[in-house]
Amino acid sequence: MAKTKQKPVSAAQRREREKQQRQQRPNSNQDHRSQSRNKGKRQNQSNMRQWLLIGGVLMIIAIIIGIFIILSNQQSGGPGGPTRASSQVFNAVTNVQSNALTTVGTGGVQNPLHAVKGPPPILVGPTGKPQFLYIGAEYCPYCAAQRWATVVALSHFGTFDKLYQTTSSSTDVYPSTPTFTFYTGHYGGSFYTSKYIDFVPVETEDQQQNPLQTPTTDQQNLLNTYDVPPYTTQSGSIPFIDIANQYIMIGASFNVQDLQNLQWQDIANSLSDPTAPVAKDILGTANYMTASICLTTHQQPGSVCNTQVIQKIEQSLGKSAISTRGAQLAVGVHFEAVTRREEI
Repeated sequence: MAKTKQKPVSAAQRREREKQQRQQRPNSNQDHRSQSRNKGKRQNQSNMRQWLLIGGVLMIIAIIIGIFIILSNQQSGGPGGPTRASSQVFNAVTNVQSNALTTVGTGGVQNPLHAVKGPPPILVGPTGKPQFLYIGAEYCPYCAAQRWATVVALSHFGTFDKLYQTTSSSTDVYPSTPTFTFYTGHYGGSFYTSKYIDFVPVETEDQQQNPLQTPTTDQQNLLNTYDVPPYTTQSGSIPFIDIANQYIMIGASFNVQDLQNLQWQDIANSLSDPTAPVAKDILGTANYMTASICLTTHQQPGSVCNTQVIQKIEQSLGKSAISTRGAQLAVGVHFEAVTRREEI
């Protein structure tokens, strides 16, 4: 087939074609720039989504870490504040086996009790039963040690509903000693019941030495009367324990150093081993407390007070405490709030 002969292109036609090509070229460049902008916009949106995703993941991780820190503080009873003791610790300290108490006896603890001179009439509590008055502070390491023995002893005469654990101050001597708190504000009210005694706890300051409770006028009068020599070598020492105004116990009755580097569960576990130094410290002190309480409750309950070890300790204390009975002591002297801690 023969080729069709093309008509020659005139100069005018060439100029027109070139003009059209020049007009189309900017549109092509504009389309290219528009495509580039759209591509960049899509890239920026993709990058933003990636950063938002990364930020969200980091925020979730931070929240999880924060929750773990809070839970850790609650478990430790440390800076996060007092928290409820585990059932294992609670049962171990409130249900010490009688054979362990009998075997320990005094545990080599020097008699921590001071018989009140006189003695005055038995001090009774809010329900008319012999009063066990405890005054201390959460920051105080000596109070921290003595609370262990107090819980053991009081468990013979009544029932703790629960216990909240905490530590003494981390900046004081014997820092962060594991203990419990007796501040009723943590419990929402009374947390101990007994048909034999009235337990009256007062925690004057928290772990950071902020005010918690202020002793009543009668309590301040007792502190002013008995938290002085010859009942203590340093006036204003804590913890201060007044057992029905017949016996006074001030300060820690054993070396607080024995509780250092231990956790609540470690101390609780030791209470079942009468050969353990911690058991001798705590149970020996608790037996002294128990004997003095028995002297004010007319040897009730008999299952506790008539045991050989308690009777033997009572003999060492003398039984004159049960010879006087009467109304609550009233002392009309004003007392300045106790803030001084005991020095050893």
